[in-house]
Amino acid sequence: MRIHAELAARGIPQDLIEHHLNIADNAWFAHVRKIWQKHFKGIMPLDSKIRARQIRFLYQRGFTAEQIDTIFRSDHENA
Repeated sequence: MRIHAELAARGIPQDLIEHHLNIADNAWFAHVRKIWQKHFKGIMPLDSKIRARQIRFLYQRGFTAEQIDTIFRSDHENA
């Protein structure tokens, strides 16, 4: 989302941005998981304060709520 906003601010046409930054693409979901695992060592948060910190970290890197939720939802369902 961050990249999307920066490109739009620079005057790149919306359809061109959408074409090249397909947010629903599975690669983004894999990328958010890779970033999360690298930064937090793959350790699931034990309380809501730590979870909120992890979510903020990923938001600041431009990931969407849907992409971030896949980390916590999939691990919670598998537990």
